[in-house]
Amino acid sequence: MDTNHPATRPANPRFSSGPCAKIPHFELNMLSDAALGRSHRAKVGKEKLKAAIEGTREILGIPDDYRIGIVPASDTGAVEMAMWSLLGERKATMVAWESFGAGWVTDVVKQLKIDADVKTADYGKIVDFAEIDFDTDVVFTWNGTTSGVRLPNGDAIPADRAGLTICDATSAAFAQDLPWDKLDVTTFSWQKVMGGEAAHGMLILSPRAVERLESYTPAWPLPKIFRLTKGGKLIEGVFVGETINTPSMLAVEDYLVALEWAKKIGGLPELMKRATTNAKILWDFCDRHDWLANLAEDPATRSNTSVCLKFTDDRIKDGAAFAKAVAKKLDDYNAAYDIGAYRDAPAGLRVWCGATIEAADVEKLTLWLKWAFEACLEAQD
Repeated sequence: MDTNHPATRPANPRFSSGPCAKIPHFELNMLSDAALGRSHRAKVGKEKLKAAIEGTREILGIPDDYRIGIVPASDTGAVEMAMWSLLGERKATMVAWESFGAGWVTDVVKQLKIDADVKTADYGKIVDFAEIDFDTDVVFTWNGTTSGVRLPNGDAIPADRAGLTICDATSAAFAQDLPWDKLDVTTFSWQKVMGGEAAHGMLILSPRAVERLESYTPAWPLPKIFRLTKGGKLIEGVFVGETINTPSMLAVEDYLVALEWAKKIGGLPELMKRATTNAKILWDFCDRHDWLANLAEDPATRSNTSVCLKFTDDRIKDGAAFAKAVAKKLDDYNAAYDIGAYRDAPAGLRVWCGATIEAADVEKLTLWLKWAFEACLEAQD
C-alpha cells in the first residue's frame, strides 16, 4: 500500500451524485418522529405529506398557484407522468445534452411516437435555447447530472409561449435559481441536493399545465400510476398529500428533517451558496493544474452540483482505464466514494458538490485527487 498519501481524509467521503450525502451531522435518531406503522391516509400521515409539500414551496419560493405533488418512482416517475399525461396535444421539441435527456427523447419518439423535433449537444456542450420553438411543448433537463452542464438561466424561454415547458430539475432544485414563471412542469427527487432517500419524486405544475391536463386527453391509455385527472378535472388530493401510491413515511420524515435544516441555515440563498462554494473549489483546482479540466466547455454552463471532470495529460495511455483507476484508488483509501463518471459519459470523474457537502471536505479531496493522479500515472509506466 502507498504511504505517501495526504495526511487527512474528508470527514465525509460520500461524493456520490445520487443518492447524495445526507445533511451535515445526520443521525438516524433524527427520524424518531416518523409515522411508522401508520397509514399515509391517517391524519398524521396526511399532515406530514402536506408539510413536505408546503416546506418545498417555502424553501424553493414556488408560487402559490402552482400545484406540488409527491409521486412514485423518483424523478424518473415524475418526468414520465408529465410526458405521458401532457404531451401529444401539439408538436414537441426534445432537448438533450446528456444521458437522462436522451432517455426522455427515446420515450417520446419511440414509445409515445409523438411528432417531435430533437435537438442534442455533445457532452460538455449545451443546446442553444434561442433556436428552440417554444410554441411546441419543450422537454429538457435544467442540469445535466451526467455531463455537469447546466442551463445558466431561463432568459431564452418566452413569457408568451404557446407550448408547455417540461423541466427535469432533479440535480438543480435547491442549488440553482429556477425561474418558475418560465417552467410549466418541474420535477426533481429528494435524493439529490437535499440528500434524501430515493424512490420519491416531486411534480410541480403551473396553472398552464393544469389547464392542459383538464382540457386534453391523450390518445393512449394511461396507467393508474400516471393519472392526474378524473372526469376532466385535476385530482386535487394528489397535491395536498394524498399520494397515488403508498409512500415511505420514513423517507418522508427524512425529507422533512432536511427541509428543516435548509430553513435553519438560511433557505435557498444559503443552499445555492454552499453548492457554488464547493464547486468553485474544484473549478479553481482545475485552473491550477493542466492535467484536469471541467467537462463543461463554457464556464457559464458549469454545474455547481454534479461537477464532471476529465483528465487531459498526454502521458495517459488509456483514458477510461486511468479514470477508473483513480476513482478506485480514492475509494480504496476511503477518500472519495462513487466519483467515477457516469457509464454513458466520457471517461473521467464526477464529484457531487451539492449543499449537503462541506467545503472542507472538497478541499481535502483536491489533495487526494492530485496524489491519486500521480500514483496512477506512475503505475501505468
